[in-house]
Amino acid sequence: MIDSNSWLSVHPELLLLTMACVIALVDLGVKSAQRTLTYVLTLVTLGVVAVLTASYALDGTTTYGFGRMVVSDPMGNWLKCFSALAMMVCLVYGRPYAAQRDMMRGGELFTLAMFALLGIFVMISGSNFLVLYLGLELLTLSSYALVALRRDHAVSTEAAMKYFVLGAMASGFLLYGLSMLYGATGSLDIEQVFKAVGTGRINHQVLVFGLVFVVSGLAFKLGAAPFHMWIPDVYQGAPTAVTVMIGSAPELAAFAIVIRILVEGLIPLAIDWQNMLIVLAVCSLALGNLAAIAQSNLKRMLAYSTIGQMGFVVLGLAVGVVNGNTNNAQYAYSSAMFYIVTYVLTTLGSFGIILLLAREGFESEEIADLAGLNQRSPLYAGIMAICMFSLAGIPPLVGFYAKLTVLQALVQSGQGLYLGLAIFAVMMSLVAAFYYLRVVKVMYFDAPITATTVSAPADVRVVLSLNGALILLLGIVPGGLMTLCADAIVKTLGT
Repeated sequence: MIDSNSWLSVHPELLLLTMACVIALVDLGVKSAQRTLTYVLTLVTLGVVAVLTASYALDGTTTYGFGRMVVSDPMGNWLKCFSALAMMVCLVYGRPYAAQRDMMRGGELFTLAMFALLGIFVMISGSNFLVLYLGLELLTLSSYALVALRRDHAVSTEAAMKYFVLGAMASGFLLYGLSMLYGATGSLDIEQVFKAVGTGRINHQVLVFGLVFVVSGLAFKLGAAPFHMWIPDVYQGAPTAVTVMIGSAPELAAFAIVIRILVEGLIPLAIDWQNMLIVLAVCSLALGNLAAIAQSNLKRMLAYSTIGQMGFVVLGLAVGVVNGNTNNAQYAYSSAMFYIVTYVLTTLGSFGIILLLAREGFESEEIADLAGLNQRSPLYAGIMAICMFSLAGIPPLVGFYAKLTVLQALVQSGQGLYLGLAIFAVMMSLVAAFYYLRVVKVMYFDAPITATTVSAPADVRVVLSLNGALILLLGIVPGGLMTLCADAIVKTLGT
């Protein structure tokens, strides 16, 4: 029998599913090319969901439902809140762009975005391998459709096909790995898997074999090298309004599923999967930052930048257990959570500027397209500069503190290997500073190619300004968000 706690644990998901269906039906009667009613209803729904999940997170309790298949805990609820807010910002930034390119003929942009967010919520809430996989598939299928939403654009269609093929392969890796773990432990429930692995009676080779496939699938979802091959092509080929969706909220879901499977379920095997994560982190930092230097396309540069940034997140996840001791776990995992949240915030701002500068018949995708932006609009040039400086890790912006917390977790481990990784990460950050500062140089010191004034709707202007201000504010006073992440991790892992 399903009790009241079960329904309570999935309230946000039920609200999101119901409103996604309602909005799809309401949109049938909307005639406006801007889909104003659909847009407003979607933003209101996402706002209510964000408030609801934040209230659950502040309550600090952990609730299991449906036979412990789903869980509502502080970490999950905060990640849901941030995901809903990120999707709101994506829709605000992307609506003018989509309207100019005939991507809102039937309101699919909003409906698919809500179903993608529902997939993110299910992934974050999953406490069972099947639930996690169902959420993952709902997110990826919605994402494939979003990438191909610009039907008459050959590049977008090609990007969707690449994403579909590579995504299916990665999903197969993950599913095969989970099936191996199920075969070895006899359970799909993450808590039961943890107990079974902890007994030490299961063949270690079988567990590690399944673990290799699981980590490979998770690395694809995070965008970590060498499973990164989809990111540059999809980021560049997808409509920019969709690129910002793919590069923001799904990253929070990817972090959540890593915590659920590797930390909550397989932490007795930490010595095995942490070594795999270290290799992924080193490859991501090196390949992402070195390849980004050669890019002239801004979206492709930010794609390789994402790979490098995910290297830092993976480093935070790889240092939780040291010599079988979990004392460093709360610092490591909270630093990774802080990093992923602040990265998403900065990504929203940088792609927001790209969307702002795009106009009908012009994509503004090349770094050279930003030439002289300061002379055309000092405000938007300043916001883009803040985003680039933050991604580069320059104080006093939030990106500096994100990198610092991960480096502190590495150094605090007291191990020579992790100290060496911290030094390597700093060196790669210096490499990354080159291509981030190149964008700033183009905006402030190159002559403008066009004298076209930069204009934006009021909602885009307000949200973009708040986005830039928040990156600066969280850099000056990062303590609140750091504490929030630390408390969420402690309370979640404590249960």
